[in-house]
Amino acid sequence: MKVKVLVRNPDDYLRETKQDIHKLPRNYDPALHPLEAPREYTRAMNAVKLSRVFAMPFIGCLDGHRDGVSCLGKHPSRLSWLYSGACDGEMKLWDVSRRKLLCTIQAHDGFVRAMTFCQDSGSLYTVGDDKLIKQWRTEATDGSDLKTPVNTILTKSMLTGISHHRSKPILATCGEACNLWENTRAQPIKTFQWGVDSLQSVKFNQVEENVLAACGSDRSIILYDMRESVPLRKVILKMRSNTVCWNPMEAFIFTAANEDYNLYTFDMRNLNLPLNIHQDHVSAVIDVDYSPTGKEFVSASYDKTVRIYEANKSHSRDIYHTKRMQRLTTIAWSLDDRFVYSGSDEMNIRIWKARAAEKLGVVKPRERTALRVNAKLVTKFVHHPEIKRIHRHRHVPKHVYNARNELRSGRIAAQRKEFNVRTHTKRPLPHVTEKEKAVVSEQ
Repeated sequence: MKVKVLVRNPDDYLRETKQDIHKLPRNYDPALHPLEAPREYTRAMNAVKLSRVFAMPFIGCLDGHRDGVSCLGKHPSRLSWLYSGACDGEMKLWDVSRRKLLCTIQAHDGFVRAMTFCQDSGSLYTVGDDKLIKQWRTEATDGSDLKTPVNTILTKSMLTGISHHRSKPILATCGEACNLWENTRAQPIKTFQWGVDSLQSVKFNQVEENVLAACGSDRSIILYDMRESVPLRKVILKMRSNTVCWNPMEAFIFTAANEDYNLYTFDMRNLNLPLNIHQDHVSAVIDVDYSPTGKEFVSASYDKTVRIYEANKSHSRDIYHTKRMQRLTTIAWSLDDRFVYSGSDEMNIRIWKARAAEKLGVVKPRERTALRVNAKLVTKFVHHPEIKRIHRHRHVPKHVYNARNELRSGRIAAQRKEFNVRTHTKRPLPHVTEKEKAVVSEQ
């Protein structure tokens, strides 16, 4: 007589140690799973709906300034410390994790234009309208006072920007010209000039450490090498750039925030054409900052909105705004890649999540796995019309909505005019791409 029994070998389904993954028997034959695609589509639809339900990016604000916030500084070794400078010359140190004010310093007379940290994060340098470069301690050691400057350098003209070399004790400042300073000297060791009345912003490259870029008042972006005696290259755009930011992961890539409502990403090896034109703002872009991963950047605009872009995309993936937030003046992406800090001229510093639907609390391994699976499913089905509509939809303020429609109608009218001229002209006009239109000249 035959007896049928079930035989289960524990080696097939038990883990040897707790660190091993669970063994799950599964047959990947598509004939056995005829409803796999509809089931995944339904899960993707639910995931994209939940991401919009839980998209609450605003965390809180740091209020205490008595004038508009003009610049922000991220402490290189303390993730929760944030420095802010205001238009009345005050500088404040915040503990973001507790949303607490740690210190207030009367740093300058007039605007605090910019700030930067030393390579060992032990010193902070600020410049203001009073023609002074001031060095401050960032750690109160040996009974020292954070409110007293360690060193003060008097310059001949007003400075508008400052940046520090990543590994050497060298500063770069901009104003009437681009000057290089050593920390221990009161006179610049090198001066770069290229027929520009003034420079608004200067930034050292964090990968190619000897290269720096500056934005000029003649609509130019100028590249310098501190090992050379003259500037390297210059590209002139149609309108002025307010600031420039280097990609922290790619040595040759930088992004400029422009007055023509766009951001331009360039490769310094070929300045004839921008790599990408990032659109969507409806007013001048004031500031830009990259994420630590180099894959995304955030921009602050005069249209009272914050936009987050993927580095290789032309349109923003998210827009942040509040009813009370006024024109933005500065923006910063936190060094742990989780938060964005924005400063505006109504005296507030706001804290946002870098990913609007991200959970801030403790995420257990099973929940983290589910979130990753949902993200993959949304990516897989994102081109289906209904999922694409929900995934892309963002509420924007009324003034941004109306301005966007007005700009779109103007753009369509310009394209129609160009088509008509091309159609009714005997001698065909050369085709000029949008990227070629952006650059006036390159020297």
